[in-house]
Amino acid sequence: MSPSAAVQTAHSHPEQAEIRIEQVLQALGDPVRLQIVRALALATDGLACGAVPLPVTNSTRTHHMRILREAGVVTMRAEGTRRISTLRRADLDTLYPGLLDAVLDAPH
Repeated sequence: MSPSAAVQTAHSHPEQAEIRIEQVLQALGDPVRLQIVRALALATDGLACGAVPLPVTNSTRTHHMRILREAGVVTMRAEGTRRISTLRRADLDTLYPGLLDAVLDAPH
C-alpha cells in the first residue's frame, strides 16, 4: 500500500495511479454495486447516494458506496447535506480500456 493510500481520510479517493484492477473487479462484482454503477453511467453530473433505488438498508448502501469509492470506481463530493457520486469513467477507461463498456453492456 502506498503511503498516501494508508493515510486516506474517510472520504478521500485514490489517485488514478493507485487504482488497482483487483479492487475494481471486486467492487464491480457485486450485484448491488453494479446496479449503482449502471445508474451512475447514465448520470453524467452524478447522483445523490439515495437516488438509486436499492433493495438494501441505508447502512448497507453506505457500505457499497464506500467500497466503490475506495476502489476508485466513483468519486464523491458534498453538495450541501448530500453526497453526490460520479463514475470515474475517464480514469477507468485510461487504466483499463474497455472494462467499463464490457461491464455496462453485459446482460443483466
